[in-house]
Amino acid sequence: MLTFMHIVIISGLSGSGKSIALNMLEDASYYCVDNLPSQLLQQLVDQLAQQGYDKVAVAIDIRGGEGIAMLPQQLAALRANELELQFLFLDAKTETLLRRFSETRRRHPLASQQRTVGEAIAEERVRLESLAELGHHIDTSDLKPNALREWVGQFISPGKRQGLTLIFESFGFKHGVPLDAELVFDVRCLPNPHYEPVLRPLTGRDAAVVAFLEAEPEVLRMRDDIARFVATWLPCYIRDNRNYLTVGIGCTGGQHRSVYFTEWLGRQFYECARVLVRHRELPPASSGNP
Repeated sequence: MLTFMHIVIISGLSGSGKSIALNMLEDASYYCVDNLPSQLLQQLVDQLAQQGYDKVAVAIDIRGGEGIAMLPQQLAALRANELELQFLFLDAKTETLLRRFSETRRRHPLASQQRTVGEAIAEERVRLESLAELGHHIDTSDLKPNALREWVGQFISPGKRQGLTLIFESFGFKHGVPLDAELVFDVRCLPNPHYEPVLRPLTGRDAAVVAFLEAEPEVLRMRDDIARFVATWLPCYIRDNRNYLTVGIGCTGGQHRSVYFTEWLGRQFYECARVLVRHRELPPASSGNP
């Protein structure tokens, strides 16, 4: 088997955006396969390796039946063959999934005359619970398609595949806490630039907002406390063989304070870890590397 094949496995809840992620990978020149029964994964990889494919993306989810329970063992077997493999799990809040199924009028794979869409989503969540921790977890509840495509692009980008990737993600509490954040810090207690008319249309990346926040001693103390906490415990997460650690920073709307903190933290840790900076409530072009 060829050892230079890069494989991206996509899984997650129905309606969470797997088709968008797979289409993005196809545009990035990956050979893509949707709705593959997990039992056929090894056979597919062997066949494509023989044909010389070096970039492959496969979507495996609940549509493939009960065999998906064996996916963790199958991923371990592939990694044992020294293939470059990444696992991406897409998730979303139940109310978001219900709205998406209502808008698209698509049938949930587990729905039936005896089971409502809500019950089908709950059942699927239970069945896939063990998969969510196998790789990178993205909550798509509040993401536009363009933002999801950009985040998937960051996920597969060169230089981000070995060791732990530290992700700082800003968000607004009024839109809900991200499902994919392992650590969450609340900065809503700090002075809010939103109440300054000149600063209201700006973001935490703008110099005027930065100056406003950095003039407040409380902001500096909390900023340094969060950095100290992450720096103290980051080695433990690395020893735990994690590939990704997402740190969520939340303010009320996700525009000023959380964005400032996320940008600053990204710069602080850029030299000691692979870092991604994301802003859930800002347009996609506002997210990226520090």
